[in-house]
Amino acid sequence: MSVRNLNYLLAPASVAIVGASSRPGSVGATVLRNIMEGGFTGAVYPVNPKYDELAGLRVWHGVRSLPAAPDLAVICTPPATVATIVRQLGELGTRAAVVLTAGLSREHRQDMLAAARPFVLRLLGPNCVGLLVPRIGLNASFAHTGAQPGKIAFVSQSGALVTGVLDWARAHGIGFSHFVSLGDSADVDFGDLLDYLASDPHTGAILLYMEDVRHARKFMSAARAAARSKPTLVLKSGRVAEGARAAASHTGALAGADDVYDAAFRRAGMLRVLTTEDLFAAVETLGRARPLFGEQVAIMTNGGGPGVMATDALVAGGGSMAQLSPATMARLDQVLPRTWSRGNPVDIIGDAPVERYVQTLEILLADPQAQSILFIHAPTAIVPSEAIAAALAPMIGASSRNVLACWLGAGAVARARALFADAGIPTFGTPEEAVNAHRQIVQFRRNQELLMQVPPAACGGRTADRGAAASLVQQVLAQGRSLLTEPEAKALLAAYGIPVVATGTAAGVEEAVEAARSIGFPVVLKVLSPEITHKSDVGGVALDLDSEAAVRSAAARMLQRVAELRPDARVKGFSVQHMARRPLAQELIIGVTTDPVFGPVILFGQGGVAVEVTADHAVALPPLNVVLARDMISRTRVARLLAGYRNRPPADLDAIVTILMQVSQMVADLPELIELDINPLLADSEGAIVLDARVAVALADKSGSTHDRLAIRPYPRELEQEVAWQGETITLRPIRPEDGAAHLAFAAALSEEDVRNRMFTRVIELQPSQLARFTQIDYDREMAFIASRCGPGGMPETLAVARVVADPDNVDAEFAVTVRSDLKGKGLGTMLMEKLIAYCRHRGTRNIVGETLPANSGMAHLARKLGFSVQRRPDQDTVHLRLPLE
Repeated sequence: MSVRNLNYLLAPASVAIVGASSRPGSVGATVLRNIMEGGFTGAVYPVNPKYDELAGLRVWHGVRSLPAAPDLAVICTPPATVATIVRQLGELGTRAAVVLTAGLSREHRQDMLAAARPFVLRLLGPNCVGLLVPRIGLNASFAHTGAQPGKIAFVSQSGALVTGVLDWARAHGIGFSHFVSLGDSADVDFGDLLDYLASDPHTGAILLYMEDVRHARKFMSAARAAARSKPTLVLKSGRVAEGARAAASHTGALAGADDVYDAAFRRAGMLRVLTTEDLFAAVETLGRARPLFGEQVAIMTNGGGPGVMATDALVAGGGSMAQLSPATMARLDQVLPRTWSRGNPVDIIGDAPVERYVQTLEILLADPQAQSILFIHAPTAIVPSEAIAAALAPMIGASSRNVLACWLGAGAVARARALFADAGIPTFGTPEEAVNAHRQIVQFRRNQELLMQVPPAACGGRTADRGAAASLVQQVLAQGRSLLTEPEAKALLAAYGIPVVATGTAAGVEEAVEAARSIGFPVVLKVLSPEITHKSDVGGVALDLDSEAAVRSAAARMLQRVAELRPDARVKGFSVQHMARRPLAQELIIGVTTDPVFGPVILFGQGGVAVEVTADHAVALPPLNVVLARDMISRTRVARLLAGYRNRPPADLDAIVTILMQVSQMVADLPELIELDINPLLADSEGAIVLDARVAVALADKSGSTHDRLAIRPYPRELEQEVAWQGETITLRPIRPEDGAAHLAFAAALSEEDVRNRMFTRVIELQPSQLARFTQIDYDREMAFIASRCGPGGMPETLAVARVVADPDNVDAEFAVTVRSDLKGKGLGTMLMEKLIAYCRHRGTRNIVGETLPANSGMAHLARKLGFSVQRRPDQDTVHLRLPLE
C-alpha cells in the first residue's frame, strides 16, 4: 500500500505526452488536444521522433532529450516500447506515469513494473482512459469530453463507464476533484487512491465503480480509513449470482461472491448503490442529510395515490412507517378536514391552503415517532406550489429532522423544487426516488455506526483450547483427509466452548446399539461416509430412536438405503447422538466459507434441510464482536422468529451471538479451516446447541502469519504481555474496541495540562466518533498499546496508552504516549514505548517520529532516554522527536 509519489500523478506541475501525434483519431493526438484545451497551465512536452512541432509546441524526439523531468508522463506508444520508456523516465527523474497503452502481454507488464520499481515511479494503468484533475485544468485522457471542477472524486475500473459518466455528469452539472480510470491496475489501485483521496482537502466525497478487488487486506484498510473521513460510495457490477459452486457445505453454496462484496462494503462503512444515477444522487442526499434520529417515516401528501406509492416502496424495501402518537392524531384532527386519512400517510387533501401545509408539518416535526418525514406534493390550481415551498423551506431548514421532498410534475413545480434545492432540502421527482434516498441514508448511517461502534467491555471470559483444536486438525490432515467426521467436527467446536449434543461413533450396527445405550435414549443415528455430504438425501439420518431394537432396525435400513442410492460411498459406520427434544427451538445455520478474494467469511441464517431453498442468510467478514454479530442476525428474516411469536418465547440471542464470536475466533486461530457448517443449530429461550456440524480443512500456506488470509486483521493476541509493576501484575496489550468505557474513564482522569501536552488543546471530552477512532483501530496500519488491569467490579482499567500510526509506505510512523496523570513517573511510559519500538522494528518501519510542546519536558526526557533525537523547530512552536530504526 503506498501513496508515495501520487502527488505527481494527481497534482502535476508539468506533463509529457510520449507518443503525441497529429494523426486524426489516434490516442496520442486526442491526449495532446485534451491537455491543450483543458486549461493546464504547467509545462507540456510532446515526445515523438516523427515530429518537430505539434499544437504550436516543440516536440522532443525522445525522453532522454527532454529539457527537464516532467512530473507526469502520459504514455501512448506500442506495448513493446513501454518498459524502455518507463526506465528512461525514471532515470530522468519523473515519478508518475499514465500508461494508456492496451494489449500488454504478461512479459511486457512485468518488464514495465521492473523498470519503474527502482525509481518508485507510480504507474496508472495500463489499458486505461487516463485521468482528469479539473481544478488544475488537467485532462490527461483520451475521453471525448472534459470535466467541471467539483468536490467529488470518481475512480473507475471500466473505461467505457468513464466516458459515459463524464458525458452524463456534464449534462447534469456535476463537477469533480479527480476523475481516474484505473485500467488494469498494475500498480496504482483502489487502495492507493482511497488513501490519497481520504486526506485530500479538495475532495468531499469518493465514488468508486468496481468490477473486482485483487488485494483485499489493502482495500479494506484503505476503505475503512477513507469512510471514516468522508462519504465513500461504490457501484459494483456483477450483482447477479454466478450460481452455487460445488461445495462441501451449504455455506459454500449460499455465500456467493456478491454477498461477500456486500459484506466488505458494509464493514468498511461504505454505501453500495445499484445505478450510476443512484451514485450521484446519493452523494447529494448524504451531503444534505441530518443526523438520523431513527428509521420511522411519516409521509405527508396532498394526494392519496402518491402517498400509497411511497408507502408501498418503503415497506417493500424493508423500511418502517411511523406510528403517529395519539396526541399527534388529536392535533391533526384540529387542523385537517374530516375526510383526512386519519393515519400515516397523512393526506391533507388536494384543496389544502398554505396554512394547512404549515400546520401539518409543524405537528409532524413535533412527534418523536416521525423520525424522518417524506413530503409529497402534486400541483393543483388552488395554491401555487411556489408559495407552499416558500412557507415550508424555512421550517425544514430550522428542523433537526431529515425531511425529503417529492414535487410531482415538471413546469408547474419547477420553481418550488428550486426553492427547496437552494435551501439544502433533498428533493426528488417521484415518491420512489425519495424513498430510495431515505433507504440510502439509513443504510449509510448503519454502516457508519458499525464502523464506529464501541462494543461493551468485560474482563476475563471463556478461553478456547486452541492447542487441542490445532492438534485435531493436524491429525486429520496427516491422515490425508480434508473432511472431519461428525464427531471430530463436534470435538473441534467443543474446544471453542460451543455447546454440542453428546455424540459417539460406531463401526457397525451392534456398536451403534451399545453407543445408544451409553448415551441414553432417545438417540439420533447418522451414517458416516466421506462421500456423503448431505445425509438426509440418502436416508442417512434416523431421529427419535427410543430403544435398542429401534436403533438396530434403523441401522440396517440405513445401510441398505445407502447401498442402493450411493453404491460408490464408503460407509465408515455410524454416529450416535442424544436426541435433543426442544419443540419450540428454531433451526439455524452458522457457517464459514473461503472467498478467493476476501478470504474467510461467516454466514448466519435460517437452517434445516431446506436451507438452500429458504436462502435466508447474512454474510460478514471476521473478526466479529458483539455489535457486528447482532447486526448480522438482524439482517435475516429468521431474526423476527427469534424475537418470539405466538406460544414461542424469544430465543436467547446472547447465546447465538456468543457462538458467532467463537466461530470467528476459530477462523482467526486455524488457518487450515476452509469450510464449516453448523446446521442445524437449535436456539430457544434456554440457549443454543449444535446438532450437526461439518468441517473441511486444507494445509495452510506457511508463507505468512495465521492472520494473513483475513481481509481485516483480527486482534493480535500474540502481542499481549503480562508484566510486574508496582507490586502487581498488569497487562501490556493492543487496545480493543471493547476498551471504550475504560478509555473514556482514562481520558477523564487526565489533567488539563496533560491533555494540552498530548493533544495541543484543553478539550478532554471525547465524542463517540473520536472514542471509536481511538479504540477501533486497524491493526494492520495502526497500533495502540495500553497498560491495563482489572479494576473495581472486575472491569478493565486503562493506565497508559502508546499509539503509533505508520504512513502507507511504512517509512515514518508517528507516535504518541499518554500516562494517566496520577500515575506519571512510575515507569508506565517507558514500558509502553519500549514495546512500541520493538513492534515497529519487527514490522520494518524505518523511523518513529513525533511532536510535543516545548513545555512538555517529561516527554522530551523520555524520548532522549529511548534514543530519540529532540529538536526544537525554529519556525514552529513544537519539538520534533525522531528515532531511526534502520
